[in-house]
Amino acid sequence: MTAHPPFRKVLDGVATREQMFQLFNQHKDNPDLDPFSGTPYSGEWFQIDAASYHFMLGLLPPLFQRTGLFGMSEFKAGNVTSVFFAIRIRGRERWFHGFCDLTDRQSPDKMRAAIIAHETGASDSMTRAEKLEAIWNMTPVELRGTARSADPETGWAEHRGKRTILVNAGRHDAAFRLLDDLSDLAIDECLSKVRLRRS
Repeated sequence: MTAHPPFRKVLDGVATREQMFQLFNQHKDNPDLDPFSGTPYSGEWFQIDAASYHFMLGLLPPLFQRTGLFGMSEFKAGNVTSVFFAIRIRGRERWFHGFCDLTDRQSPDKMRAAIIAHETGASDSMTRAEKLEAIWNMTPVELRGTARSADPETGWAEHRGKRTILVNAGRHDAAFRLLDDLSDLAIDECLSKVRLRRS
């Protein structure tokens, strides 16, 4: 299993309401993960819009609430729950969602600090790991999967269970590639295609 940074951005741009709910459940179909553990979600975050923030605030009574953040009273799994943030960055109010493991009571504050640090960095401040997570999350389910050792053509026996995506979909050279092996150029191309679809 790939080691993740403690806090990681999993979507480039602002999530739509539909994307937000998809990201709430993005790990549910992974057979290698314990569905009762919130570990796969813990530390993931992404930007949402104001309407989604206020919708979620009104959905259930918050587990806790203070200026600029609240936590959902319904846990994702284990000690992991959704925390929503309203953060002013460079004079503009922005809204975020993150999964925090509340076994560490400071987790919401640490995530808030990580979001601010990330979003006030360079204009393209996503790390390679964050870009790969964003590509995975934005790739339609039918165009992604995991490497199987049963397929002799791929030679991926040693990569069994690692994430794969279809690159160059719709072209004659379309092929599944290991997500972690994408070149920097391929990563930038994948992210630019998503930005074009949104514009």
